[in-house]
Amino acid sequence: MSLGSMSNDDYSSLMDDTDLLSDDIATSTRRNFFTSVVSSAVMISSLPTPVNAEDKRSTNDATITDKVFIEFKGLSAPSEPNDRIVIGLFGNDAPQPVSILKQVVTPQGYKSKCKPLDSTRTFEKEQLEANKVYNNCIEKEDTVGVNYEYSTVWRVVNNERLDIGAVSGKFIAREPPNFEDKQSGLKHDEKGVVSVRRGNESGYGFTIFPRGNAQAAQTLDEENVVVGRVIEGMDVVDKLNSIPVVKNTLAGNKKKTAPSRACRYGGNELFCNEQKPLKKVTLDKTGIL
Repeated sequence: MSLGSMSNDDYSSLMDDTDLLSDDIATSTRRNFFTSVVSSAVMISSLPTPVNAEDKRSTNDATITDKVFIEFKGLSAPSEPNDRIVIGLFGNDAPQPVSILKQVVTPQGYKSKCKPLDSTRTFEKEQLEANKVYNNCIEKEDTVGVNYEYSTVWRVVNNERLDIGAVSGKFIAREPPNFEDKQSGLKHDEKGVVSVRRGNESGYGFTIFPRGNAQAAQTLDEENVVVGRVIEGMDVVDKLNSIPVVKNTLAGNKKKTAPSRACRYGGNELFCNEQKPLKKVTLDKTGIL
């Protein structure tokens, strides 16, 4: 039926149908809009609530529940004694990471599981080597734990962070610990605060905050969980902070959060050397006091 042949009644009926269709479309549009708004609100409410710096407590208010020591070799001349720090740990505020660190500093170590065997090697020789490493790990999985034996200071960003405890050798086949993704409620508010990166990105390492750099403190507050502070050996912290390091392998991009996990476990990529000490500093002795 063409518009020219329509009667007034037909035209009125068509307009009524059109109005009803418009109402249905409008109703559907409103319904979809409000459904979208409600869904977005639910998603937003399910996200973790960020912790404002103002809500964090000073480490001066935290209780030290345990003490561990670390002696560094290679920081001073060979004829001098090892450089030693003592870290007070906040077991009440960060119980899970503190428990793991207390195990790693002992000879018995932290009983971590072996990484799954990678069976996708292209070359047979590489696959045979991977099988050997995996089988050796499985044999010792229940008896040998990961500790800081022969671990190193692997990155120093002057006045911002000291990254310590890159394990190597026989421990590279072990799964890294998964530090609980929770806020301890403490902030990097003074020189010597010790923290670990949330999740499994830290490997077995920890970070010492060397200075009062506000921007660096804010970054660490967002990414790390405070687990303690240096209570003896602040002069050693100063020595670590002033170590000469490799520069410019990232074209000056020292804002990169951290080298990849592969770097901490012996990777050879160019960027793995960024901010790496020019002299090897190892964790010679560690333990619980």
